[in-house]
Amino acid sequence: MMVTTAIERTNAHMARRVRVVRDLAVLRRATARYRLAGETIALVPTMGALHAGHLFLVRLARRKADRVIVSIFVNPTQFAPHEDLATYPRTLATDVAALSELEVDLVWAPSVAVMYPPDFATRITPQGPAEAGLEDRFRPHFLGAVATVVAKLLMQCRPDVAVFGEKDYQQLKVVTQMAKDLAIPVRIVPGRTVREKDGLALSSRNAYLDPAQRTVAPTLYRVLCDCAEKIKAGQGIDAATAEGRRAIEQSGFAVDYLEARHAETLEPIRSPKDGPIRLLVAAKLGTTRLIDNVAV
Repeated sequence: MMVTTAIERTNAHMARRVRVVRDLAVLRRATARYRLAGETIALVPTMGALHAGHLFLVRLARRKADRVIVSIFVNPTQFAPHEDLATYPRTLATDVAALSELEVDLVWAPSVAVMYPPDFATRITPQGPAEAGLEDRFRPHFLGAVATVVAKLLMQCRPDVAVFGEKDYQQLKVVTQMAKDLAIPVRIVPGRTVREKDGLALSSRNAYLDPAQRTVAPTLYRVLCDCAEKIKAGQGIDAATAEGRRAIEQSGFAVDYLEARHAETLEPIRSPKDGPIRLLVAAKLGTTRLIDNVAV
């Protein structure tokens, strides 16, 4: 009978560790080998600080392609000066360990200098769903920065499939439109929002909530679900969303928006007859800004 030694077990564990790549030439050689072998590639773009929501997207990517690449890059251009770039959690070692357990093939973790060299001079200015008056109204820098960095990641990794979470719903629609408009040969696959047992959408920023705020935070999801049920029962959209905003404010949030929008175009919608509806909300609890959305 074969006996596995502690050293052999350790070596086997080390062999499963995901490869972390920081150099673009090395990345391109790796993806070229995948292509030469006739393998398909799925990309999951992230900013790290991975939680169960990210890992759900990775598992989804694994079902969609032969090889899975996860990018980890905290994109400085999508943070305004007053936002949390300096304090945004960076947990690369922990992230790599989690991705190794999921047998991810490669982690693309470029530096800021690789993504934005000193002579970098091109940025994408998206329109359409990027000008819906939602996140763009409160974070005007954000969606253009996301479109630019995602376009770079898609061209660097050349995936057949890229997986994005529905929690950042406007971002998902902007990226989908951008890939279509620029004829980038990739299929954008949405992944459902993963939630805590009390309904709070998983987010890296949930770590900023103190215990009292964490108790209040699931109000966003409860109110969205309540609004959706009222609209499905025949209540007017304007009345349902106005009641929802009041309920969120009464729980201690400062509401940026709670809107009913067309689920594909993000255009304002006044009647269920106008098309599929998505309810979207953004609100601050203390200094922490949370977003969420549900289908009607």
